[in-house]
Amino acid sequence: MNDGGERRGQRYESTRQAWEEIWASADVPRELATMSYPRAQEILQAYLPLLPRDGVILEAGSGLGAVLLTLQPLGYRIHGMDYALGALRATRDYEASLPLLAGDVHQLPYAADSLAAYLSFGVLEHFEQGMAPALREARRVLRPGGLLVLTIPYPNWLERAVRWRRQRRGGSGLRDDEFYESIYSLRQLRDEVNAAGFAIRRVVPTSHAYTFYGLGPLFRARGYYETNGLARLCGRIARFLLPWPLNFNTLVLAIKPDPSSS
Repeated sequence: MNDGGERRGQRYESTRQAWEEIWASADVPRELATMSYPRAQEILQAYLPLLPRDGVILEAGSGLGAVLLTLQPLGYRIHGMDYALGALRATRDYEASLPLLAGDVHQLPYAADSLAAYLSFGVLEHFEQGMAPALREARRVLRPGGLLVLTIPYPNWLERAVRWRRQRRGGSGLRDDEFYESIYSLRQLRDEVNAAGFAIRRVVPTSHAYTFYGLGPLFRARGYYETNGLARLCGRIARFLLPWPLNFNTLVLAIKPDPSSS
């Protein structure tokens, strides 16, 4: 386990409150609808064939439950956990059968070697002490051979330009000075996952269309954070020609090594 000082940086509470406000301004049906977007399906189809059916799967940072509501009907034993209580209440109101709990990803209420898989989608970049403490805790609770599914923002060319402009204006270089969010290069991400004791099986650049969404209305549809046809076309071209320079989200698939199989 980790002590409170390691778990909570100065922005821990302000970021937690920011998520409360973000989820309060959204709703479960809209969030669930995003699971049909091509970028979400791309990620889902990459890890679904590896997802075990013979044990409990935890989504750490489950938000409004879109992933939970997608996987539960497929027969997976999925649990959700978040530190945004309002999001948990909204999810429970929508689907009371989902196993949900409030908690901190740095101190999980599960026994060692007990989970079949650990899912984390855009969560571990929000802690200013870095992702290492949360990754170590994920490894603790995963059973030998258990699956880690992780997505983290990537410092693509457009993101680097935005950060440079923010720094020139006196900002921190983070995506938002109040709402903490960091990004990881491919090398940094590999190093973090390996250092936590995982064996990486696959690393995939994803969500290229959403890189263009950030450029403004020309690339946005009317739906909730939905890219339009132009963004998706540019995304397909980017994925073919410049998969890493224009990557928005890096997907990591890794396992907790099983000593008995070596």
